[in-house]
Amino acid sequence: MTLPTHTHAHLGLDLTETRARAASWKDVGSTAARPFDGAHLIELVELAERGTLDFVLFDDDFTLQASRNTTLRGRLDPALIAARLGPRTRRVGLVASVGTQHTDPRDVAQAVASIDRASGGRAAWQVGGGATPGHRIDVAAEQVQRAWDRWEGAVPTPVDPGRGRYVDVEGIHFAASARTITPPPPQGRPPVVVRLGDTGTLDVAARFADVVRIRATTREDAQRLSAQVLDAVAGAGRDPRDVRVLVDAFVVLATNEASAQARLELLAELEGVAGDAGSLVYAGTATGLADLVGEWVGTGAGDGFTLRPASLRTDLSELVEHTVPALRAAGLFRDAYPGTTLRDTLGLAARGALAVSA
Repeated sequence: MTLPTHTHAHLGLDLTETRARAASWKDVGSTAARPFDGAHLIELVELAERGTLDFVLFDDDFTLQASRNTTLRGRLDPALIAARLGPRTRRVGLVASVGTQHTDPRDVAQAVASIDRASGGRAAWQVGGGATPGHRIDVAAEQVQRAWDRWEGAVPTPVDPGRGRYVDVEGIHFAASARTITPPPPQGRPPVVVRLGDTGTLDVAARFADVVRIRATTREDAQRLSAQVLDAVAGAGRDPRDVRVLVDAFVVLATNEASAQARLELLAELEGVAGDAGSLVYAGTATGLADLVGEWVGTGAGDGFTLRPASLRTDLSELVEHTVPALRAAGLFRDAYPGTTLRDTLGLAARGALAVSA
C-alpha cells in the first residue's frame, strides 16, 4: 500500500500521571504529585485546550502517588475523571482507557457515552488491557460498539399504554421492560483508540480503531508500523483514510538541546530509566520538536503524536507556547478547533451502525 502523506498533524497529550516519570517532580519547575488535586488537573487540560491539542488521554494505570516509600496510594478512575472534565472544558477531546476484563462491555459503552454527553461530543474510548485467558478484546470491542449502535432511549418519550412492549416470561412471572430515557452519545459512536503492541491488538485496531497508537524509536520504524496498520485496516474491509496513526513520544523540552539533554540525564540518574522503553524519546527545543513532527508526518510515519511530557507543567507550557506556534507558522497545525466534537477535530466522518446479524 502507498503510504499517504499528510499536511496537518494531530497532537494528543497523555495525562495518565501527574508527571510522566516517577522521579520527574524533582526536576526544576516541577512539583510532587498532589493526591486527588482536581484543580491542578483542570489547569493542565485548559492549557492543552489553549494549544488546540486534539485530546488529553487518561490510561487505566492512572496513579496518584507512585512513590516507593509512601503508604498513601490511590487511583483515579479514568472515566470518572474524563466525565468531570467534560463540562469544565469546551473543545479538547477526552480519552479514557477502560478495561473490559472485569467490566461488562455494556457498562463500558454506558461509561463512555456518559463522558460524551457531559462533554457535548468529545469523548473517546481507549481499549484497556490486553488479551487474557478466557477474554478476547476483539469480542469486547465489538460488543461495546454494538451497544452504541443499538442504543435504546434515543427519543425519551413516555410509554404509550396502547402500544405493546416486550415481555419476559419465566414460569409464572412476567416482566415488561421499562423504556430507558438515557439519550445516546452525541457522536453516535465515540472514537475508539487502540494501542498497538499487545497480542491481538493489530486485529482489533484493523477492525475497530479510529486512532491507533504505535511505538517507534526511529522514523523508519514508524513508517513500517504505519504501513502495517493501514494494510491491516484495508484487509479488514475498511478505508485506511478513516484511521489516524499516532506515535507515542516522551518529550523533554528546554531552551537549548544541552539543557534538555541534561534534564533527561538527571531523570535517568534519579530513576534509572531514560524515557519510555520502546518509545521515541525527544530531548531538545520546542521548535526542534515542531521540526520533528513535520518531518515524520510529512513522510508517512504517522498522522501525529501522542506526547508524554517528562514534566507536565514545564514541558506542556513549552509545547503550547512554542511548539504549537511553530507548527502553525509552518502550516502544519490548526489555529482553532474545526468543530464541536472530537470526530470533527480528528477529521473523522460520523460512523454508521455496524452490520449486525439478526
